[in-house]
Amino acid sequence: MDLRINTSIPSLSGADLARRVAATPTSTREVTGGFTEALKGALQSVSASQEHAGRLQREVQLENPAVSLEETMVAMQKSQIGFQASLHVRNRLVQAYTDVMNMQV
Repeated sequence: MDLRINTSIPSLSGADLARRVAATPTSTREVTGGFTEALKGALQSVSASQEHAGRLQREVQLENPAVSLEETMVAMQKSQIGFQASLHVRNRLVQAYTDVMNMQV
């Protein structure tokens, strides 16, 4: 068992960082979609996670030997965490909207 820690951390100095960014292909530096697409993608991911957990639950209830209870429980927890995170984001967005609407002009 090798327990050595790799200490070769790349330098993040200003000139080195600028050189790395300039060397990065433009296709990876472009921002595509913005906030709306990121939010839409995150919500689709949470939905897919919930559907997957639901399918696993049904398979466990039907006593499918190929699906383990542990796998099902982990999928359920992942979908629950994703759903809670999306609720927090929604609550923050609603609070921000309320704050903006209550501002004096």
